[in-house]
Amino acid sequence: MAAARSASTRLFQNRAFLWLCLLATNLAVLALAILVVSILWQGWGTLDWDFLRSTASRKPENAGIIVPLWGSVWVCAICGLVALPLGVGTAIYLEEFARRTRFTRIVQTNILNLAGVPSIVYGILGLTAFARMFGAFGSGADAGIELGDPESLFYLRLPFGSSVLAGGLTLMLVILPIVIISTQEALRAIPPSLRAGALALGATTWQTVWGMTLPAAVPGIMTGSILAMSRAIGESAPLLVVGSALFLLATPNNLMSDFSVLPLQIFNWAQRPQAGFHDLAASAIVVQLVVLLAFNGVAVFIRQKLQKPLL
Repeated sequence: MAAARSASTRLFQNRAFLWLCLLATNLAVLALAILVVSILWQGWGTLDWDFLRSTASRKPENAGIIVPLWGSVWVCAICGLVALPLGVGTAIYLEEFARRTRFTRIVQTNILNLAGVPSIVYGILGLTAFARMFGAFGSGADAGIELGDPESLFYLRLPFGSSVLAGGLTLMLVILPIVIISTQEALRAIPPSLRAGALALGATTWQTVWGMTLPAAVPGIMTGSILAMSRAIGESAPLLVVGSALFLLATPNNLMSDFSVLPLQIFNWAQRPQAGFHDLAASAIVVQLVVLLAFNGVAVFIRQKLQKPLL
């Protein structure tokens, strides 16, 4: 009798917990849906072709987002091109090649700690390391080294200053720990028998990683990369510290160009008292979501193309 009562109690608790989880999930989805619908409702009236191709203006009817839109594309492209190979390579080395020593444990602990550091701290680091390069080239207006024509695509300046390259590298610091940790977890999820079988057939460690482990871990790696890039697209605090502009009239034409990004433009419009700028901020949020979905869509497509079955 007591056993039957205990079983029925456990069954009731199990069902109650399941319904609680479903309720929490539905509430979260409902809140997100209401937020998205309200933003679409407010920003749909100003979301047109002129808004996408116009530059910033002090008049709401003439303002557009072409400059921060291209700034976000430049910054996120630099961030992804640097952070993803560097993060995946670091994780592969730590998981597959590095010996389990005290030094590697210290490195692993620091990576875990860096994943929780506020992004504004990375902004200060990016300002010091990339924008000013620790003051190694002086602090005057003419200090530094310039290579090439400032109007050319291949123009380079040291230090980088408040450039799109400094912004992209700063965002790289923000997402790099996330990429490393997610890649390590994806590699750990691969069955050890897969590695043992490849090594037993005479493959080297690198051949095992390149031909067996890494292709099997691609779905998990790409999932972590998608989450990391999603965070990078929405970051504004580190870029504001580096020196991202709030009012620009020209899109970037090289890595040393000044830049603005969509999150900062949205913040700039949202804090203004005119209702017209609030509508523009809602429209910019819609564009930001489209850009985010586009980046994620490309990542999902690559994941599906590179995914290979374990058997």
